[in-house]
Amino acid sequence: MKKQKIKLMCLAGVFTALVYVFTAYLHIPSHTGYTHVGDGFIYLAACLLPLPYAAFVGAVGALLADCLTGFAIWAPGSVIIKAVAVLFFVRKSEKIITLRNALALLPASAVCIGGYYLYEAIITGNFVAPIAGIPGYITQSVLSSILFVVLGLALDKIKAKDHILGGK
Repeated sequence: MKKQKIKLMCLAGVFTALVYVFTAYLHIPSHTGYTHVGDGFIYLAACLLPLPYAAFVGAVGALLADCLTGFAIWAPGSVIIKAVAVLFFVRKSEKIITLRNALALLPASAVCIGGYYLYEAIITGNFVAPIAGIPGYITQSVLSSILFVVLGLALDKIKAKDHILGGK
């Protein structure tokens, strides 16, 4: 049991680092921040890790990226939005890419798009100007979803879920 917990903590650490790197360093700057594919790794973590670990990955990976790249004002929103986004995925199947996890991309994307719009509206006190950021949020969700599906299919092909979590 203790060995499994350590394995999950290590895997959560690796995913948190991936989220941070793919958010903070591999992004496209926009007028309010940046567009990135780090969410794809959050979705993968949600399919591999128990909920508390997956929520940690999303929240802390995004928090680090925001705080260490000069966008700390976004950190409170990112922590909540990314932790909520993992709720739609399921890890109990043999594969990462299942119909349920593919469909989970829709509400997870809606949470990210709507969440960042609402957060920007709250911090600016303006509910009209943040509409300009929605195309960037949509692009981020689409690109992250593509990354999730491509990596998920590749990992499923080599049965990575068995090897990573099954101890084989």
